[in-house]
Amino acid sequence: MATSTATTTAAEKPADGVKLSQKSIPIDRIDRDPDQPRQHFDQDSLNELAASMRKVGQLQPISVRYIPATRRYTIVMGERRWRAAQIAELTEMHCLVMHGVKDNDPSTFARAVAENVGRVDMTPLEEGKAFRRLMDLGYTMEDVATVCGKSLNFVELRLDLLKLSPSAQEALLKGHIPVGLAWYVACISQDNQDRFLARFARGEFATIRDAEAFTQACRRAEEAQASQGSFFVLAKDAVEAAQAAAGGHQGDLLGELDLPQGERERLAADRRQLLGKIERLGAAGAILAEIATMDPAELAMLLAGAPGGLPAQRMRIDHLKDQAAKAVTTLRQASAAAAVRAGALRIAPDATADTAAAATADAVAVA
Repeated sequence: MATSTATTTAAEKPADGVKLSQKSIPIDRIDRDPDQPRQHFDQDSLNELAASMRKVGQLQPISVRYIPATRRYTIVMGERRWRAAQIAELTEMHCLVMHGVKDNDPSTFARAVAENVGRVDMTPLEEGKAFRRLMDLGYTMEDVATVCGKSLNFVELRLDLLKLSPSAQEALLKGHIPVGLAWYVACISQDNQDRFLARFARGEFATIRDAEAFTQACRRAEEAQASQGSFFVLAKDAVEAAQAAAGGHQGDLLGELDLPQGERERLAADRRQLLGKIERLGAAGAILAEIATMDPAELAMLLAGAPGGLPAQRMRIDHLKDQAAKAVTTLRQASAAAAVRAGALRIAPDATADTAAAATADAVAVA
């Protein structure tokens, strides 16, 4: 069996009182660590590694710790290679053996986390759980980031994923929602997470960014309700229920009729003014459409002699593009806020989430 000369990396440097040795160990005397942070191993990847091992043997040693009470060895780093070696039917493995490691030694677990974090087939939730375990063992968040070679922001985001409901965790694990969206989902209550997932599965969001904006609006609504001594729960069929309760009128849908008369009059006036401005965008759009269809050579001749030349005119249109992008973002957030408010159930503090879910359309109210 081919082997390579073992080298000790920074992650493998022994703690005080721990001695290292190298030896070949029968594979049936090596056990996996039940606290191993990585639980999911891609079978196709294991088979590929096993095929390589059959041809050239084990090229990199695994790290194990010796257990005097059982005279067996527990893997510290290298479970993937150990699994592949079993598939390849190898009888022994070349190992870097640690003697004198105590049970539940934080540094040993840290080595396992450092080796596995960031691998393609280690899930974000596994990473989050590993980070949490390290913190439970006394590491600070900054320590975790340093040990694992990750940014502090990366560690924080992975820890936040642990707030996902079981259904949301399953959706993330199966790839039904991307990890970026999952982080936004984790920021709202677990009841609302499950109701959001139902909407997402029904295709109610045109883009991932729309879905993110919806969860952000939901979070703001939750925080606002909490400050008023009540809590916010999305109805199961929020939009349909709210439209039915409001008779399909958008103003009613957003709670406009609940406002004082003076405030409603102000909103009506501001609405007319804003709509008038938006209607004038049609002229700008027509101008841009005309420019888009012009011959580039002729356009160059026309604008070259204009004040500032072509660069100045392009700068003006680039500015419009930037402002349009910002306006689209704001409108996306407004749409999300409208959708959230349309399905807002304002529940008294002593009510339960189940009560909220079972509320009828007559109970729909907006903040």
